[in-house]
Amino acid sequence: MYLKLKEKYRYSIVLLRELVITDFKLRYKGSFLGYVWTLLRPLALFAILYVVFVYFLKIGASIPHYAVYLLLGIVLWNYFTEVTMNGVSAIVGKGDLLRKLHFPRYVVVVSGSFSALINLTINLIVVGFFMLLSGTPFTLNALWLLPLTIELFIFALSIAFLLSALYVKFRDINYIWEVVLQAGFYATPILYPISLVIGRSPLIAKIMLLNPVAQIIQDARYHVVTSQTVTTLGAVRHWYAYAIPFAIIAIFCVVSVWYFKKRSPKFAEEI
Repeated sequence: MYLKLKEKYRYSIVLLRELVITDFKLRYKGSFLGYVWTLLRPLALFAILYVVFVYFLKIGASIPHYAVYLLLGIVLWNYFTEVTMNGVSAIVGKGDLLRKLHFPRYVVVVSGSFSALINLTINLIVVGFFMLLSGTPFTLNALWLLPLTIELFIFALSIAFLLSALYVKFRDINYIWEVVLQAGFYATPILYPISLVIGRSPLIAKIMLLNPVAQIIQDARYHVVTSQTVTTLGAVRHWYAYAIPFAIIAIFCVVSVWYFKKRSPKFAEEI
């Protein structure tokens, strides 16, 4: 059984590996700082937001280890953004390759997700370094970051599949998704603690926390940074409501895979 599966997907795995390596090498080719930009981009955004929200707006000052709290949220959101934005143009961007070679189309989308996963791993190491500098304690609860990352990977990849297939036919998808991401960044409790929203409207706060990305970020902060973080389960207090983010992810997975498989035979003709 194992040998049959290995033989069936051997070509896909080899192609996936080569696409990931090539994408990572080409991403910063010709830039002066090269791979250092992988670290500088989230750190620059973090530094600006930290100064504005802590020293000027006085938001988050009451949260223990807010610097790590903020940085972790930015890193996880950037990963979600990178995977989905890579997914939008994944098929169209490899149009020449698709027309010349016959191979599973899903490999192109998956390769962008794994390339972003490399960046996420590097950025999480930086988060760990900040934890050491700020005196944030390391506990075994930090191991929860692994299943939460897998959950985020599955959700982001499912959206990437859907967007990549839609973009082949509808080129406006790129602009629409950019607007959705921009709105989602502020609708997700990344910059501000969700307790501020709870103080104004507990119902809106609960709805916000049903967003899978918000659930993942808040759970990650709870296990890695501080137990004072308000999680989806803590806000909703019903296990069946906590299952909603996972149900949303499952629905996206099924719909995305179905639509991608339906459209993939026509990709080479329509690009």
